[in-house]
Amino acid sequence: MRVFSSTCTFDYSWEEVSTNNWRKYCPWNDKATHVIAVDTLSRHVDPSTGVLRTERLITCSQTAPAWVLALLGGTNTSHVFETSIVDPASKRVTMSSTNLSWSNIISCRETVVYEPDVKASSPGHERTQFKQEAKITALCGGWQKIRTKIEEASVERFGQNAQRGREGFEDVLEMSRRAFREEGERREQMA
Repeated sequence: MRVFSSTCTFDYSWEEVSTNNWRKYCPWNDKATHVIAVDTLSRHVDPSTGVLRTERLITCSQTAPAWVLALLGGTNTSHVFETSIVDPASKRVTMSSTNLSWSNIISCRETVVYEPDVKASSPGHERTQFKQEAKITALCGGWQKIRTKIEEASVERFGQNAQRGREGFEDVLEMSRRAFREEGERREQMA
């Protein structure tokens, strides 16, 4: 097993980040063109805690080499199952995802947490800390050397995709802030 981990701070409040998390794969994010569809399978708010639990199926196009598809079978489409927990009381979003496609060959279990970054925030300038961890395990039996190479290559690619994902989400956050600001200005002018 190999582990990828990353942290960063978004220059946006937890409220902005947790709200825009649902827009992460929208047209504003030109870095997520590989996402074909996001289907909500279930969504439930616990009436006693206010905690929102959502399960989604994310369908992506992948760029596996043709020889890999021919050798191992499969298509250029992959599926990821995601569960998210939004706890407004503790101001914490926790997302866990796992690959459904190729899961007999490789397992990728990712956890993402968004929380207010109290140390980096100041009144009127709130920030949100992002923590990401992915555990990648090649499940093909046999040679350890091959499993290690698969895991290392997968972690490297995951890291590249994670960087692109953060950049795209940053674009979504900026576009959302701008849209809400413009709408607020428009309403003020109408009043």
